[in-house]
Amino acid sequence: MKLAVITSGGKQYKVSPGQKLKIEKLSAEIGSKFIFDKVLLLAEGDKIKIGAPYIKDAQVEAEILKIAREKKKIVFRYHSKTRYRKKKGHRQYFTEVKITDIKGI
Repeated sequence: MKLAVITSGGKQYKVSPGQKLKIEKLSAEIGSKFIFDKVLLLAEGDKIKIGAPYIKDAQVEAEILKIAREKKKIVFRYHSKTRYRKKKGHRQYFTEVKITDIKGI
């Protein structure tokens, strides 16, 4: 089983082929291919490659499935005894991708 750890949007994700995941918004079209080149770790069976910080010539290919916004998160600020209340809502954009291939091991 192939396995990789990639970084995108300041976060790290453990991925394998066929997996779907939501990540920070990417500037790509729906249905297009996207290549993650910041690969931190590759593993297949007993073979493991660890980058310092990234593995040279390693790539994780993905297909863009959807670009949308998350459910609304409520931001409520409150100070007791001072009548201070502020309520805001926030919807973060995300990109849903499907990992198609891991190259470099």
